[in-house]
Amino acid sequence: MSDGDDETPDETPEPEETTASESDDITAESLDERLDAAEAELEAAETESDLDEVESTLDDVESDLEAADLPEPDEDDDDAEDPRADLESRLSGLRDDLEAKRGPYAEDVVDDVESAKSKISDTRWTDRGEGEIVDVVESFAADVNETLDASVSVDGASEDDLTDALDEAIAAVESAGLDADEDEETIASLLEATDALESGLEDAQEWDDLETNEKLQAEGFYDVLGHYKDYPPELSALKEWEKRGRTDMILLAKDNLQSEFMQDYCMEAFVRMADPAVFDEMHQLAQRRDKTAIKALGKMGSGAEEAVETLVEYVDTDSDPALQKVTFKALGEIGSPEATQAIADKLEMDNDNVRPYAARSLGLLGDTRAVKPLTDTLAEDESDTTRAAAAWALRQIGTKDALEAAAEYADERSFLVQNEAEHARDSLDADAPRA
Repeated sequence: MSDGDDETPDETPEPEETTASESDDITAESLDERLDAAEAELEAAETESDLDEVESTLDDVESDLEAADLPEPDEDDDDAEDPRADLESRLSGLRDDLEAKRGPYAEDVVDDVESAKSKISDTRWTDRGEGEIVDVVESFAADVNETLDASVSVDGASEDDLTDALDEAIAAVESAGLDADEDEETIASLLEATDALESGLEDAQEWDDLETNEKLQAEGFYDVLGHYKDYPPELSALKEWEKRGRTDMILLAKDNLQSEFMQDYCMEAFVRMADPAVFDEMHQLAQRRDKTAIKALGKMGSGAEEAVETLVEYVDTDSDPALQKVTFKALGEIGSPEATQAIADKLEMDNDNVRPYAARSLGLLGDTRAVKPLTDTLAEDESDTTRAAAAWALRQIGTKDALEAAAEYADERSFLVQNEAEHARDSLDADAPRA
C-alpha cells in the first residue's frame, strides 16, 4: 500500500447556487417587468390565497432590488432619473393596493365595535344624547342578531348596559368564525352595521356640542335668578351661588365662562369662600404659579396642607417678589411647620419689601423655632417696617420668651416698632400673676 493510500482524498465543494439577487442580470428593466407581472396578478386576485402569492412576489422583488447594482443618478443633474427610487415608489404603491384589496375581516368589525365602546365611555352626553345613543346601540344589536342569528340584548340605558351589549356583539362576531373569502358578504353586512353605529354616535348630542349658555342652563346655573339687577345675568347668578356657598356652581362657571372678568370673579369668589372642596382645582393652578389660586389655598387653612410642598418651592423665587409675598402669607395661613425653616431663611434676603411678609408669615405659623431668628431681625434689621413685622410675629407666637423679646423695644424711636412692643408688654402684664 503506498503512502498516498493513507491520505484523505480532497473533497470537492458543491457549487453554491447563484440567486437572482446576486446575479449581474438584475436590471431596472427586469425589475420593472416583474412589477408589471405582479400588478397583473394583483388585478386578477380573487382570494386571500391569491393575495398571499402576490405579496410573496413583491417580497422577492424587494429583496432583489436591495441587492441590485443600479446606476446612481448624476448629483449635478436635478432632472436625472433615479431608477432605484422609481422602483421603490412603484413597489410601495403596489403594497398599498394589495392591503386595500385584502379583507374585509371579522377583526375589522371587532375593532369598530371597540372604538364605539370607547366613544360611549369617554364622551359626556347631554340628557338628549343619552337617549339617542341607547337607540343607536339597540339598532346595532338588532343588525348583529339578524346577520349572525345571535341574541345580543340591551338591558338598560346606562353606560355599562350599552358597553355590555357591545361586548356581547363582539363575542358573537368572534364565535362565528367568519372567513374573509367564504363569508365576505356577512362581514360586509356587519361593517355596514358598524358604520351606522359610528355615525349614530357621532350624531348624538354631546356636552361639547352645546353653546356656553346651553351648558349652564342644562346644569341649572340660572335657576337662582329671579329679578336680577346685574348684567350680564351670569354675574347675578354667580353672586347668588356664592351666597349659598355653592363652589360647584362657581367652578362650573369658571370652566365655561371664558371672559377675563368672569374668570377673575370666580377666582376671587374661591378666595372669599375658603372652601377646601375646590382644593384640587386651586392646587393645579397654584402649580402653574397662579397667585389668586395660592391666596385661595391660604384661606383654606389646614385644609390645604397638601399644597405646602408645592408652595415651599416658591419661597426662593427672589425674581418674582409678588409670588413670594402671596406664598409667604398662604403658608402662614395654612400653618404647617414644614415651611418654618424655609421662610426663616428669607429674613436675611435683600428685598426690603418682601422681608416683612416673611416675618409676618412666621407669626402666622406660630412655630416657636422662629423666636430666635425673629428676635435677631428685630435687633439688627435696617428696615423699621421689617422690624415691626418681626415684633408683630413675636406677639403672635405669644410665648413668654417671644413677648419679652418684643417688649424690650417699648422705648424704640420707631413708632411702628414701639407700638408692637407696647402691645407685647401689655400681654406680659396681663399674664403676670396678681399680688
